[in-house]
Amino acid sequence: MTASLLLVALTTLLACVILGGGLYEVAVLDPVWPGRPAIVQPQHGGVSRRRFWIPVHAVFEIVLIVTLAVTWDQSQTRTALLVALVSHAAMRVWSLVDVIPAAVRFEKTDPATIDRAEAVRWTRRSLFRLPLDVITCAGALTALALVA
Repeated sequence: MTASLLLVALTTLLACVILGGGLYEVAVLDPVWPGRPAIVQPQHGGVSRRRFWIPVHAVFEIVLIVTLAVTWDQSQTRTALLVALVSHAAMRVWSLVDVIPAAVRFEKTDPATIDRAEAVRWTRRSLFRLPLDVITCAGALTALALVA
């Protein structure tokens, strides 16, 4: 196996992990937590989303950049990976500007005082990041098909 193939495969795996994490949040956590905020509050025994998202995104972003550098001379692969990069970057910017600050507020607020309607609106806004994760994953899968 070539280094290019291994790197693109790892990039694809990590993109799929991110998509899977997003699907888990949308399918399992988001329908429940607005009514039971303590389940997303680590200090109350809830889930720590940071323990998953921070390392996964950091590793994915590093691997994606390295993979782009290694495959830069392969124009079709580069294009597919750039699609993945742009969609991931758009999702991360949106997350950093809107979704994460609100999530941090919800994690720190007394569960009894969280506005359920505001929490539901947050879950709906967060849901719209999922299509960007799908595009990222599709770009990585396309790159993998091109390299293999």
